[in-house]
Amino acid sequence: MKEEIKVPAMGESITEATVGTLIKPSGSTVQVDDEILELETDKVNQVLYAKASGVLTLQVKPGETVTIGQVVGFVDTEAKATQGSASEPQATVPKTEEKAQAKPQEAPQPSQGIRYGKEAFLEDVVKPEQKDFPQSVPVGKTREQEIPQLEEEAPPPKKMEGRETRRKMSQIRKVIANRLVEAQQTTAMLTTFNEIDFSAIMAAREKYKDAFLKKHGVKLGFMSFFVKAVVSALREVPDLNSYIDGNEIVHREYFDIGIAVGTDRGLIVPVLRNCEQLSFAEVEKDIEAYAKKAREGRLAVDDLQGGGFTITNGGIYGSLLSTPILNPPQCGILGMHKIEKRAVVVDDQIVIRPMMYVALSYDHRIVDGKEAVTFLVHVKNALEDPSRLLIEV
Repeated sequence: MKEEIKVPAMGESITEATVGTLIKPSGSTVQVDDEILELETDKVNQVLYAKASGVLTLQVKPGETVTIGQVVGFVDTEAKATQGSASEPQATVPKTEEKAQAKPQEAPQPSQGIRYGKEAFLEDVVKPEQKDFPQSVPVGKTREQEIPQLEEEAPPPKKMEGRETRRKMSQIRKVIANRLVEAQQTTAMLTTFNEIDFSAIMAAREKYKDAFLKKHGVKLGFMSFFVKAVVSALREVPDLNSYIDGNEIVHREYFDIGIAVGTDRGLIVPVLRNCEQLSFAEVEKDIEAYAKKAREGRLAVDDLQGGGFTITNGGIYGSLLSTPILNPPQCGILGMHKIEKRAVVVDDQIVIRPMMYVALSYDHRIVDGKEAVTFLVHVKNALEDPSRLLIEV
């Protein structure tokens, strides 16, 4: 009996995928639930598993584009692995090597290869019988002048092997590249900056981190403060929670916030749903769950779809300042950066405070500068005085 292996449905917006790594080679024996191959989509990568035990036959190759529902191979539950299958590679001798073994290679003659200058002339141009020049030369000429002078040629540059390597772009990298170019070409993107004094948040976090961990089973991080501050600011400036559809501006009445996460395969943005209804602990738990799924490659398409606003944290990599690029069709993205102690003026006194630069990139077609600055100042005030988040001011 042959069990077909088909490309599964992977979301409404996904119609095709690219064959990535072949985890099990064609002709090998597989067991139920063994990983067979990996499919790359414009959202996430998905692994296909064996539904039965038997001998695997694949009908696709890495890099090949497949469609939803397409049969990419099958598992024969009654067959046995053939000797010399891909799972048991045998040494093969290329035809060129076979010919070399069949006929000994003759040693190269002295005239073979490329030589330069006078030596090349003497060895390859002048005939053997002409190499013995007469002792006497015409009057007024020297022996050197009697020999035609060849223009000295510079030796060819040495080939430096391994200076460049090539690799095929993954499907997710192609999508990231296209999206970034699309954002630059189709939006009127502008960025405004501010800085935040983290003294209050760091003090609150230090005071309650142990109790928070004990009660909720998750650490209290900075991202939950940012998510709640962004929701509060989006209520104040609703246009930043909107998008353009034709000649209309569509406003979202919900608060789904994307959290940009860097992975080995590229940048992905899982979405926290209905953040206005989440507590600090629920935000931290959702972020931790998404981070774990991202590391294990288990993010589903639904985890990445939607989202009205994005938060990205370049500070974890040491970035001090940057201009984040919009994630269309969203019209706003907030960039967090490294917390660094700096000298600032507070009440006419120079003091040392933990400071962070923040950047808001926005689509100027929807949001004016006044609204953008208002949003960023609202976030700043909420984070410098977290009690504002409790009384919603």
